[in-house]
Amino acid sequence: MASTIVILGTGGTIAGTSASADDAVGYTAAQLGIGHLVAAVPALRELDLECEQIAQLDSKDMDIATWQALAARAAYHLARADVAGVVVTHGTDTLEETAYFLHRVLASAKPLVLTAAMRPATSIAADGPQNLFDAVSTVRDARARGVLVAIAGRVWAGAEVRKLHSYRLDAFAAGDAGPLATIEEGRLRWWREAPRGAALGLAHIARDATQWPRVEIVINPAGASGRIVDALLAQGVHGIVAAGTGNGTLHRDLEAALLRAQAAGVRVLRSTRCAAGPVIGGALLRSAEVLSPVQARVELMLQLLS
Repeated sequence: MASTIVILGTGGTIAGTSASADDAVGYTAAQLGIGHLVAAVPALRELDLECEQIAQLDSKDMDIATWQALAARAAYHLARADVAGVVVTHGTDTLEETAYFLHRVLASAKPLVLTAAMRPATSIAADGPQNLFDAVSTVRDARARGVLVAIAGRVWAGAEVRKLHSYRLDAFAAGDAGPLATIEEGRLRWWREAPRGAALGLAHIARDATQWPRVEIVINPAGASGRIVDALLAQGVHGIVAAGTGNGTLHRDLEAALLRAQAAGVRVLRSTRCAAGPVIGGALLRSAEVLSPVQARVELMLQLLS
Protein backbone atom coordinates (compact mmCIF):
# COMPACT_ATOMS: atom_id res chain seq x y z
CA MET A 1 0.00 0.00 0.00
CA ALA A 2 1.35 3.44 -0.96
CA SER A 3 2.44 5.37 2.11
CA THR A 4 4.88 8.06 0.96
CA ILE A 5 3.61 11.63 0.91
CA VAL A 6 5.57 14.14 -1.18
CA ILE A 7 5.57 17.77 -0.04
CA LEU A 8 6.42 20.34 -2.71
CA GLY A 9 7.36 23.83 -1.55
CA THR A 10 6.79 27.01 -3.55
CA GLY A 11 7.33 29.70 -0.91
CA GLY A 12 4.56 32.03 0.23
CA THR A 13 3.62 33.48 3.62
CA ILE A 14 3.72 30.00 5.15
CA ALA A 15 7.49 30.20 4.56
CA GLY A 16 7.73 33.88 5.47
CA THR A 17 9.61 35.56 8.32
CA SER A 18 9.25 38.82 10.20
CA ALA A 19 11.57 40.72 12.52
CA SER A 20 8.92 40.65 15.23
CA ALA A 21 6.68 37.79 16.37
CA ASP A 22 3.73 40.17 16.75
CA ASP A 23 3.98 41.46 13.18
CA ALA A 24 1.69 39.50 10.85
CA VAL A 25 1.78 41.93 7.91
CA GLY A 26 5.29 43.44 7.71
CA TYR A 27 7.00 40.16 6.84
CA THR A 28 8.99 38.86 3.89
CA ALA A 29 7.45 35.85 2.19
CA ALA A 30 9.29 32.75 0.97
CA GLN A 31 12.29 32.79 3.31
CA LEU A 32 12.21 29.25 4.73
CA GLY A 33 12.69 26.01 2.85
CA ILE A 34 10.15 23.22 2.83
CA GLY A 35 12.30 21.08 5.14
CA HIS A 36 12.11 23.80 7.79
CA LEU A 37 8.31 23.94 7.53
CA VAL A 38 7.97 20.18 7.95
CA ALA A 39 10.38 20.13 10.90
CA ALA A 40 8.14 22.64 12.70
CA VAL A 41 5.31 20.07 12.87
CA PRO A 42 6.30 17.33 15.36
CA ALA A 43 3.25 15.21 14.45
CA LEU A 44 4.73 14.63 10.99
CA ARG A 45 8.02 13.11 12.18
CA GLU A 46 6.80 9.51 12.19
CA LEU A 47 5.39 9.65 8.65
CA ASP A 48 7.06 8.66 5.40
CA LEU A 49 7.58 12.08 3.83
CA GLU A 50 9.69 13.41 0.98
CA CYS A 51 10.30 17.13 0.50
CA GLU A 52 11.17 18.99 -2.68
CA GLN A 53 11.56 22.73 -3.26
CA ILE A 54 9.95 23.68 -6.58
CA ALA A 55 10.17 27.46 -6.17
CA GLN A 56 10.77 30.06 -3.48
CA LEU A 57 8.58 33.05 -4.23
CA ASP A 58 5.86 35.29 -2.89
CA SER A 59 2.72 33.97 -4.59
CA LYS A 60 1.83 37.44 -5.86
CA ASP A 61 4.78 36.77 -8.20
CA MET A 62 3.54 33.34 -9.35
CA ASP A 63 4.14 32.78 -13.06
CA ILE A 64 3.41 30.33 -15.86
CA ALA A 65 6.86 28.76 -15.83
CA THR A 66 6.47 27.89 -12.13
CA TRP A 67 3.01 26.44 -12.83
CA GLN A 68 4.52 24.24 -15.51
CA ALA A 69 7.32 23.04 -13.23
CA LEU A 70 4.91 22.40 -10.37
CA ALA A 71 2.48 20.46 -12.55
CA ALA A 72 5.29 18.34 -14.01
CA ARG A 73 6.78 17.39 -10.64
CA ALA A 74 3.36 16.76 -9.10
CA ALA A 75 2.41 14.49 -12.02
CA TYR A 76 5.70 12.61 -11.68
CA HIS A 77 5.21 11.90 -7.99
CA LEU A 78 1.50 11.07 -8.29
CA ALA A 79 2.40 8.42 -10.88
CA ARG A 80 4.74 6.66 -8.44
CA ALA A 81 3.30 3.45 -7.04
CA ASP A 82 4.72 4.16 -3.56
CA VAL A 83 3.21 7.66 -3.29
CA ALA A 84 -0.17 8.13 -1.61
CA GLY A 85 -0.47 11.77 -2.58
CA VAL A 86 1.16 15.18 -2.82
CA VAL A 87 1.00 18.31 -0.66
CA VAL A 88 1.91 21.73 -2.10
CA THR A 89 2.76 24.66 0.17
CA HIS A 90 1.81 27.93 -1.49
CA GLY A 91 1.08 31.58 -0.85
CA THR A 92 -2.53 32.62 -0.34
CA ASP A 93 -2.58 35.49 -2.86
CA THR A 94 -2.76 33.39 -6.02
CA LEU A 95 -3.66 30.04 -4.50
CA GLU A 96 -7.06 29.95 -6.22
CA GLU A 97 -5.41 30.36 -9.62
CA THR A 98 -2.81 27.66 -9.03
CA ALA A 99 -5.45 25.29 -7.61
CA TYR A 100 -7.73 25.81 -10.60
CA PHE A 101 -4.81 25.39 -13.01
CA LEU A 102 -3.75 22.10 -11.44
CA HIS A 103 -7.36 20.90 -11.35
CA ARG A 104 -7.68 21.48 -15.10
CA VAL A 105 -4.29 19.97 -16.00
CA LEU A 106 -3.62 16.98 -13.76
CA ALA A 107 -5.30 13.59 -14.17
CA SER A 108 -4.84 11.50 -11.03
CA ALA A 109 -7.12 9.55 -8.73
CA LYS A 110 -4.69 10.34 -5.90
CA PRO A 111 -5.02 13.57 -3.90
CA LEU A 112 -2.98 16.70 -4.45
CA VAL A 113 -3.61 19.06 -1.55
CA LEU A 114 -2.52 22.69 -1.53
CA THR A 115 -2.11 24.53 1.74
CA ALA A 116 -0.95 27.99 2.81
CA ALA A 117 -0.93 30.42 5.72
CA MET A 118 -2.15 33.92 6.45
CA ARG A 119 0.59 34.55 9.02
CA PRO A 120 4.36 34.10 8.62
CA ALA A 121 6.22 31.23 10.23
CA THR A 122 7.69 33.58 12.86
CA SER A 123 4.27 34.79 14.06
CA ILE A 124 3.37 34.35 17.70
CA ALA A 125 0.32 32.42 16.48
CA ALA A 126 1.44 31.05 13.13
CA ASP A 127 -1.25 29.09 11.28
CA GLY A 128 1.11 27.36 8.87
CA PRO A 129 2.03 24.33 11.01
CA GLN A 130 -1.61 23.38 11.65
CA ASN A 131 -2.50 23.90 8.00
CA LEU A 132 0.41 21.73 6.87
CA PHE A 133 -0.60 18.99 9.31
CA ASP A 134 -4.19 19.21 8.05
CA ALA A 135 -3.05 18.98 4.43
CA VAL A 136 -1.10 15.81 5.17
CA SER A 137 -4.12 14.45 7.06
CA THR A 138 -6.25 15.15 4.01
CA VAL A 139 -3.89 13.21 1.73
CA ARG A 140 -4.10 10.25 4.13
CA ASP A 141 -7.91 10.21 4.08
CA ALA A 142 -9.33 7.41 1.93
CA ARG A 143 -11.97 9.68 0.34
CA ALA A 144 -9.55 12.38 -0.82
CA ARG A 145 -9.30 12.61 -4.61
CA GLY A 146 -8.04 15.16 -7.13
CA VAL A 147 -6.88 18.72 -6.44
CA LEU A 148 -7.97 20.00 -3.02
CA VAL A 149 -7.10 22.88 -0.69
CA ALA A 150 -6.80 22.38 3.08
CA ILE A 151 -6.69 25.57 5.13
CA ALA A 152 -8.17 26.88 8.38
CA GLY A 153 -9.79 23.56 9.24
CA ARG A 154 -11.67 23.13 5.98
CA VAL A 155 -11.13 21.29 2.70
CA TRP A 156 -12.08 23.03 -0.53
CA ALA A 157 -12.24 21.85 -4.13
CA GLY A 158 -9.41 23.17 -6.29
CA ALA A 159 -12.01 23.96 -8.95
CA GLU A 160 -14.01 26.19 -6.61
CA VAL A 161 -11.80 27.77 -3.94
CA ARG A 162 -11.24 31.51 -3.83
CA LYS A 163 -9.68 33.99 -1.41
CA LEU A 164 -12.30 36.33 0.05
CA HIS A 165 -10.54 38.07 2.94
CA SER A 166 -7.25 39.95 3.09
CA TYR A 167 -6.37 39.24 6.73
CA ARG A 168 -8.48 36.66 8.57
CA LEU A 169 -7.18 33.12 9.03
CA ASP A 170 -10.36 31.73 7.48
CA ALA A 171 -9.79 33.72 4.30
CA PHE A 172 -11.11 31.18 1.81
CA ALA A 173 -14.51 30.10 0.54
CA ALA A 174 -16.02 28.51 -2.57
CA GLY A 175 -18.74 30.85 -3.72
CA ASP A 176 -22.11 29.18 -3.23
CA ALA A 177 -20.65 25.67 -3.02
CA GLY A 178 -19.26 25.50 0.52
CA PRO A 179 -16.45 23.28 1.81
CA LEU A 180 -16.01 19.62 0.92
CA ALA A 181 -15.05 18.65 4.45
CA THR A 182 -14.02 19.95 7.84
CA ILE A 183 -10.88 18.77 9.62
CA GLU A 184 -11.17 17.84 13.29
CA GLU A 185 -8.06 16.64 15.16
CA GLY A 186 -6.57 15.17 12.00
CA ARG A 187 -9.79 13.50 10.86
CA LEU A 188 -12.03 14.64 8.03
CA ARG A 189 -15.79 15.00 8.22
CA TRP A 190 -16.99 14.96 4.61
CA TRP A 191 -20.02 16.89 3.41
CA ARG A 192 -19.86 16.30 -0.33
CA GLU A 193 -17.64 15.07 -3.15
CA ALA A 194 -15.37 17.32 -5.20
CA PRO A 195 -16.49 18.17 -8.74
CA ARG A 196 -14.85 16.04 -11.41
CA GLY A 197 -13.84 16.88 -14.95
CA ALA A 198 -11.58 15.73 -17.75
CA ALA A 199 -7.98 16.89 -17.25
CA LEU A 200 -6.05 18.41 -20.13
CA GLY A 201 -2.73 16.72 -19.36
CA LEU A 202 0.86 17.98 -19.33
CA ALA A 203 1.21 17.95 -23.13
CA HIS A 204 -1.44 20.67 -23.33
CA ILE A 205 0.71 23.12 -21.34
CA ALA A 206 4.09 22.24 -22.86
CA ARG A 207 4.41 25.47 -24.88
CA ASP A 208 7.24 27.75 -23.67
CA ALA A 209 5.93 30.08 -20.98
CA THR A 210 6.97 33.16 -22.96
CA GLN A 211 4.71 32.02 -25.82
CA TRP A 212 1.50 31.53 -23.84
CA PRO A 213 -1.52 33.54 -24.99
CA ARG A 214 -1.90 36.92 -23.32
CA VAL A 215 -5.17 37.18 -21.40
CA GLU A 216 -6.06 40.27 -19.37
CA ILE A 217 -8.86 41.12 -16.92
CA VAL A 218 -10.90 44.30 -17.33
CA ILE A 219 -13.20 45.40 -14.50
CA ASN A 220 -16.47 47.28 -14.95
CA PRO A 221 -16.62 50.26 -12.53
CA ALA A 222 -19.16 53.08 -12.68
CA GLY A 223 -18.35 55.29 -15.65
CA ALA A 224 -16.32 52.61 -17.43
CA SER A 225 -15.14 53.30 -20.95
CA GLY A 226 -13.86 51.06 -23.70
CA ARG A 227 -10.46 52.74 -24.00
CA ILE A 228 -8.56 50.10 -22.04
CA VAL A 229 -10.01 47.38 -24.30
CA ASP A 230 -9.04 49.33 -27.41
CA ALA A 231 -5.50 49.70 -26.02
CA LEU A 232 -5.26 45.98 -25.30
CA LEU A 233 -6.52 45.19 -28.78
CA ALA A 234 -3.84 47.45 -30.27
CA GLN A 235 -1.20 45.60 -28.23
CA GLY A 236 -2.25 42.21 -29.60
CA VAL A 237 -4.06 40.72 -26.61
CA HIS A 238 -5.43 37.23 -27.24
CA GLY A 239 -8.17 37.08 -24.62
CA ILE A 240 -10.05 39.31 -22.20
CA VAL A 241 -12.04 38.47 -19.09
CA ALA A 242 -14.58 41.16 -18.27
CA ALA A 243 -15.37 41.36 -14.55
CA GLY A 244 -18.80 42.89 -14.82
CA THR A 245 -21.14 44.24 -12.18
CA GLY A 246 -23.87 42.01 -10.74
CA ASN A 247 -24.81 39.32 -13.22
CA GLY A 248 -21.86 40.23 -15.43
CA THR A 249 -23.46 43.46 -16.63
CA LEU A 250 -21.27 45.95 -18.47
CA HIS A 251 -21.29 49.68 -19.13
CA ARG A 252 -22.52 50.21 -22.70
CA ASP A 253 -19.21 51.75 -23.80
CA LEU A 254 -17.16 48.91 -22.32
CA GLU A 255 -19.47 46.30 -23.81
CA ALA A 256 -19.22 47.93 -27.24
CA ALA A 257 -15.42 47.83 -27.05
CA LEU A 258 -15.46 44.18 -25.97
CA LEU A 259 -17.72 43.33 -28.90
CA ARG A 260 -15.28 45.08 -31.24
CA ALA A 261 -12.44 43.06 -29.76
CA GLN A 262 -14.43 39.85 -30.13
CA ALA A 263 -15.20 40.67 -33.76
CA ALA A 264 -11.46 41.17 -34.31
CA GLY A 265 -10.75 37.63 -33.07
CA VAL A 266 -10.07 38.22 -29.37
CA ARG A 267 -11.73 35.64 -27.10
CA VAL A 268 -13.88 37.28 -24.42
CA LEU A 269 -15.37 35.78 -21.25
CA ARG A 270 -17.87 37.67 -19.09
CA SER A 271 -17.47 37.13 -15.34
CA THR A 272 -18.64 39.11 -12.31
CA ARG A 273 -16.76 41.23 -9.81
CA CYS A 274 -19.13 39.92 -7.08
CA ALA A 275 -17.57 37.58 -4.53
CA ALA A 276 -20.07 34.81 -5.28
CA GLY A 277 -22.66 33.81 -7.81
CA PRO A 278 -22.64 32.82 -11.47
CA VAL A 279 -23.15 34.83 -14.64
CA ILE A 280 -26.45 33.68 -16.12
CA GLY A 281 -27.68 34.30 -19.65
CA GLY A 282 -26.48 36.78 -22.26
CA ALA A 283 -25.75 35.80 -25.83
CA LEU A 284 -23.32 38.44 -27.10
CA LEU A 285 -20.39 37.69 -24.79
CA ARG A 286 -19.83 34.18 -23.47
CA SER A 287 -20.37 33.61 -19.75
CA ALA A 288 -17.64 32.41 -17.40
CA GLU A 289 -20.46 30.83 -15.38
CA VAL A 290 -19.32 30.25 -11.78
CA LEU A 291 -15.63 31.05 -12.27
CA SER A 292 -14.11 34.06 -10.54
CA PRO A 293 -12.38 36.54 -12.87
CA VAL A 294 -8.92 35.12 -12.09
CA GLN A 295 -10.10 31.53 -12.53
CA ALA A 296 -11.75 32.53 -15.80
CA ARG A 297 -8.44 34.00 -16.94
CA VAL A 298 -6.70 30.67 -16.30
CA GLU A 299 -9.47 28.83 -18.13
CA LEU A 300 -9.26 31.14 -21.12
CA MET A 301 -5.47 30.79 -21.35
CA LEU A 302 -5.83 27.02 -21.33
CA GLN A 303 -8.51 27.16 -24.02
CA LEU A 304 -6.35 29.39 -26.20
CA LEU A 305 -3.46 26.93 -25.96
CA SER A 306 -5.49 24.42 -27.98
